[in-house]
Amino acid sequence: MPDPHDPATTLASLLDDRWTCRQFLPDQVPRETIERLLALAQRTPSWCNTQPWQVVITSDEATHRFRKALLEHVLSQPAASDFEFPAAYTGTYRERRRTCGFQLYDSVGIVKGDTDGTLRQGLRNFELFDAPHVAIITTEADLGVYGAVDCGLYINTFLLGAQSLGLAAAPQAALASYSSFLREYFDIPDGRRVVVGISFGYADLDHPVNGFRTSRAALADTVTWHI
Repeated sequence: MPDPHDPATTLASLLDDRWTCRQFLPDQVPRETIERLLALAQRTPSWCNTQPWQVVITSDEATHRFRKALLEHVLSQPAASDFEFPAAYTGTYRERRRTCGFQLYDSVGIVKGDTDGTLRQGLRNFELFDAPHVAIITTEADLGVYGAVDCGLYINTFLLGAQSLGLAAAPQAALASYSSFLREYFDIPDGRRVVVGISFGYADLDHPVNGFRTSRAALADTVTWHI
């Protein structure tokens, strides 16, 4: 039996239990809890200890104002991302993406060919899934791809930290697809690049969209051994 006090067991539990929340309760997270989460995330390792991440956090009415402004922008303006999105999903990557998509649509009753339903669900990203808070993660442009990689590590620590504190979160590349708007709205310096947005708060566990879980590939599918 695994030792519950073993650090690896604790980490495995956080990894196994973490999931992407797509419907939040309206309850605000206490400021001290958010600060504790950010302190955990700040322990993220980075290349040469550069710590390239900067974080914008919204709460309460600021989240409501941002949500409204973002959705209005998305409905009237084209996307403008700081980073190129994937050129294509092929083979195994396409299948994994499709499986996740079908799980999502099935959970909320969207059938294949329901264009309007698919569009409505896509727009939920820009409503932040009704989350009371959002974190916008940016990197220094001069640090290039490795600054973005370091921010990816920060995002993972943030997600696991949220899980450890009883919070739910949704990392959203969709928000970064409107980087220009985010930079202007939050007065982010031109030398910063938007990596991702993370909606977070308390999960609405009664909502069907939060009822499915994605799988992970077997080690044999991802690891090559040389012995």
